[in-house]
Amino acid sequence: MRVVPSRVRRLRIRKAMGNVALIGAVLAVGTGYMQLQKDVTLVVDGRPEAVRTMSANVGDLLSTEGIVLDAKDVVVPGPATQLADGMTVVVDIGVVGARVPPPASTDVGVWVMEGGDWPFAKLTAEPSENWFSSSQPVGSSGTVNARVVVKGKEHDVLTNADTVKELLSAMGINPDGSDRVLPSPSTPLHPGIGVRFTDIEYRTSEMRVPIPHTTTTTYSQALAPGQVRTIRDGVDGVMLETFRMKVVNGDVVSRRLLSRSVIRQAVPARRVLGHRNRTTGTQVGQASWYEAPGSGFTAAHPSLPFGTVLTVTNLANGKSVRVVINDRGPFGGRIIDLSPEAFSAIATLGQGVCEVRLTW
Repeated sequence: MRVVPSRVRRLRIRKAMGNVALIGAVLAVGTGYMQLQKDVTLVVDGRPEAVRTMSANVGDLLSTEGIVLDAKDVVVPGPATQLADGMTVVVDIGVVGARVPPPASTDVGVWVMEGGDWPFAKLTAEPSENWFSSSQPVGSSGTVNARVVVKGKEHDVLTNADTVKELLSAMGINPDGSDRVLPSPSTPLHPGIGVRFTDIEYRTSEMRVPIPHTTTTTYSQALAPGQVRTIRDGVDGVMLETFRMKVVNGDVVSRRLLSRSVIRQAVPARRVLGHRNRTTGTQVGQASWYEAPGSGFTAAHPSLPFGTVLTVTNLANGKSVRVVINDRGPFGGRIIDLSPEAFSAIATLGQGVCEVRLTW
């Protein structure tokens, strides 16, 4: 067995540690270099260019790219703005002769930046229908600002789109046949143009509506006058109503009934009411009608026993109706209050009061 002197072993260990430190330093430098690099989009007079740079701010980027700014030139964001990966820098050259490098590539496509008060052209303060037009000349720089109203919300944007359709598409908006766009999608853009997109859709909705049940009343001498016996409870029915709704920017603005169909028929309640079946007297006076409890040919009398069946005859036309007393009243000089069904059998409800003869 060969024995390696301890000094040789220590020398080899030191060399190995030195190599590790060197590799670490190289990796750290490479990582730092990658972190300093930024991919930005530089738009000069409407021409986009993808740029990879290590510049710290917008001013350094322009200097590196050989762009010399004049007092009339505009850059957004400002030269002192710190660069960040993915940022878009827009330059509008106001002086002929400024040196602008040709774009390295034009594959960035149509872009839109939302930022607020762009200085390229003054935006109209209050939108109007005339504002959404194409009467102004098309800008020559290829970059225009616009105010886009999307579903009622305003957006001040900067874009290199040529038409309203391209602008909306770059914003992720693709109108369908129901939507409204002002001006039309084919309209060329100009500085300060106003564009309004209104989302319109039509929906069909269904609503279940209850059908109230009615009550059928029969009379029997087997029960004491005024006594009520329920034979069958009523059951409400169900009706299906279908509507067509117009929805504008998420709000329902109109609704039109398309159809009605009965899903379940209402089942009427059945009851038996006890009454006396003999005539014992007559009375003449005024009759009126009121919203009687329940339904059917019933009436209210100040004193006759509940369950009494009597005949009410209109003295003006001779029409008669048979009713059963199940309530008290009236107390204002009239002799009887009839249910709407009973009163309408001898006179119109609009008449309100008529002279009658009671027979029981």
